[in-house]
Amino acid sequence: MTDHSPPRTPPPPPPPSRAVPTGRLSRFTKLGGLATGLAARAAAGRARAALTGQRPDMAQILMTQANLSRIADRLSEMRGAAMKLGQLLSMETGDVLPPELSHILARLRADADAMPPGQLKQVLSDAYGPDFRRHFRSFDTRPIAAASIGQVHRAQAKDGMRLALKVQYPGIRTSIDSDLDNVAGLIRWTGLWPRELDLGPVMAEARRQLHEEADYDREGRYLARFGTVLADDPRFVVPVHRPDLSTRDVLAMRFEPSVPIEALAEANTATRDAAASALIELCLCELFDFRLMQTDPNFANYRWRAETGQIVLLDFGATREIPAALADGHRRLLRAGLDGMREDILAELERIGFIKPGLSEAHCAAILDMAEMGFAALRGPEPFDFATSRLAEELRARGQVIGQERDLWHIPPADTLFLQRKIGGLYLLATRLGARVDLPRLARRFAGG
Repeated sequence: MTDHSPPRTPPPPPPPSRAVPTGRLSRFTKLGGLATGLAARAAAGRARAALTGQRPDMAQILMTQANLSRIADRLSEMRGAAMKLGQLLSMETGDVLPPELSHILARLRADADAMPPGQLKQVLSDAYGPDFRRHFRSFDTRPIAAASIGQVHRAQAKDGMRLALKVQYPGIRTSIDSDLDNVAGLIRWTGLWPRELDLGPVMAEARRQLHEEADYDREGRYLARFGTVLADDPRFVVPVHRPDLSTRDVLAMRFEPSVPIEALAEANTATRDAAASALIELCLCELFDFRLMQTDPNFANYRWRAETGQIVLLDFGATREIPAALADGHRRLLRAGLDGMREDILAELERIGFIKPGLSEAHCAAILDMAEMGFAALRGPEPFDFATSRLAEELRARGQVIGQERDLWHIPPADTLFLQRKIGGLYLLATRLGARVDLPRLARRFAGG
């Protein structure tokens, strides 16, 4: 029998380490130093421009690769709210932000630096007591992953269960509000945020999301809930929550051996198609059946277990309850799209807050033309081929044209935004896998009667 499973990949090297600034004063000083340096460079830039008779504004002076790299690097160093806000700005404003800024902020979606050993030891001592190792049969101080809120370590419980421990960076929870205020002030001062967009709603959503993701008790509850709702679905594995070894700053769960989901790109066609179909169907179940969605589309939150053909689901910190009105609105939108009812599509897009009401007839027509391109893929009759389709490029090109119309600039409500972000992330993943998915069948099933 031929083995079509993807090749085994060696474990990734541990991320580089860099101490997390702790305390409000320390974190404020980091941002203050960045602002001071940018101000000095801006003054020098204006002086040079004046000598040539130019009068550039602040954004033009600061919009250099070097300065944008400095901003992204400092936000990455601080992690926590500062890094998460950069991620939100890069992902939620689409084609509105200047391309240079979007490109630099995209760096913040990559893995973060880890804590150095001394800082890690202090965090674990605060969580478990000075002799933290007595709680475990073994503990590997080398992290296997690091992100904006915390880093992950391997361990083994006294009962023999192999564990993954998510360890929160020190000072993150208490610095969320001040970090966001300071970073927002920096963004406004540099002039990099478009004046036509209200930064307030983005800040409010970032504040809410950060407080939720820093609440490991909350994440543990959602981890357990997803384990329950998916217990009878053999396609997925949800790690078992270990509340007995979890604290405010450490989330303990069973370690599930797996490889990055991208390894599936080397698997056979049937395997790739089945995996992509399973994830898209899961997203629709989260929206319409569970009304509970893990909204973070990061590829790292999906892993592949070749031996069993299962997908391991990780990271439930960004889980959101789906309001009934939002689920019902998307079901009505799906039905209208399948039936080709343009007026109903427009009404539902307005009702869920995806577009703002009162647009001109020409703007409505442009948006409906984009919607029609997407819904055409759901009407079939053939499965949708993510490998060959140019739908994403065509929608992006149309979106960039529409994005030049400042009257159309609009940030949807948080629930709608996070749902669209999840769908977009799954589209990218299915494209990366080169999968074919029977979207028309799934659409008809969840559209209902």
